[in-house]
Amino acid sequence: MKALPHLFESNKKWASKIRASHPEFFSRLVEQQAPEYLWIGCSDSRVPANEIVGLLPGELFVHRNLANLLIHTDMNCLSVLQYAVDILKIRHVIVCGHYGCGGIKAAMDNTPHGLVDNWLRHVRDIQQRHQAKLEAIRNKSERLRRLCELNAVEQVINVGNTTIIQDAWGRGQKIAIHGWIYDIADGLLKDLSVCITSLKELNILQEKR
Repeated sequence: MKALPHLFESNKKWASKIRASHPEFFSRLVEQQAPEYLWIGCSDSRVPANEIVGLLPGELFVHRNLANLLIHTDMNCLSVLQYAVDILKIRHVIVCGHYGCGGIKAAMDNTPHGLVDNWLRHVRDIQQRHQAKLEAIRNKSERLRRLCELNAVEQVINVGNTTIIQDAWGRGQKIAIHGWIYDIADGLLKDLSVCITSLKELNILQEKR
């Protein structure tokens, strides 16, 4: 007996639906993947990358972790980025945070959460860097929303500062890094007006933060 039979049944329905609308979809998918986009997002189950932007499997390369962080010692994320840039030749890196992020909320708390606090130390560093502007926001939920945005922008900078991206820019490869935020309350994406395509633009963004 299969465990979780309802998920296998859902899988059959999904595959049938795809074949009905795109008869050659799976045969093309087997041949290769050629996405233009790398999505770096949160592991939150309410933020499904492909569905949010209406893309099919094969059209979006995805890395997700708690609070959508790009940490320079995280070999998992860096390996995904390197593969996307050097092998898949993606043209866009999308860093997408989301409002109501549990990781960001946990980072704002002063209570211990165990092992995860080591990971969230990076978010707390961002919080401390922007402490004055965050404390100026009296409403706690609005303060949380703003930290979600600031974190996404910071991760755009982190992506741009990787040797992977800087080497790619140095050899003339066109890659844009975008900062977005997703609102679970209405299902809509918000462009944070952060997009860098060169080392010069990266430096300008770093000076403004």
